[in-house]
Amino acid sequence: MLRCTQADLILTRFGVFARGAIFAIGLACFTNAGGVAEESSAYIVEVSDVAVKVGEHSVLLATLRTRDGYRILHSYNNRVIKLSSEDDSVAFDREMVPATVQDETLIFAIGLRATKSGKHPINGLFRVGYIHGADEMAMVSLRLIANVTGTE
Repeated sequence: MLRCTQADLILTRFGVFARGAIFAIGLACFTNAGGVAEESSAYIVEVSDVAVKVGEHSVLLATLRTRDGYRILHSYNNRVIKLSSEDDSVAFDREMVPATVQDETLIFAIGLRATKSGKHPINGLFRVGYIHGADEMAMVSLRLIANVTGTE
């Protein structure tokens, strides 16, 4: 017959706790690795905030410039998607905005309207591709973060 002592129970509980802690640490490291990967070594992201009168049309320009040694993957559908505002105070002309290419720079002209006055954080997701050297090709996601200020 198997007999459990108080020490055995404590060790068992500690083992369960330790495995859970190791799992949580591993998950945190995995999650943070995804966030770090979002910063591309291939592109420099430039986005300016926009101030626009409420109800009037404006364009937010975002550019992605290639770094030395990288080229744009022209055959990929380079675009910005998932445009949204934190408080639904910005209306976007399109759900997906394709890039235009000029001198190894991706340019995104994002049409929008502020529907309320005040400062409104917006975000989106660049989906872009690049070529590095002779044998590296990748498609990456980069965050678009900016502010649209609606004025009266």
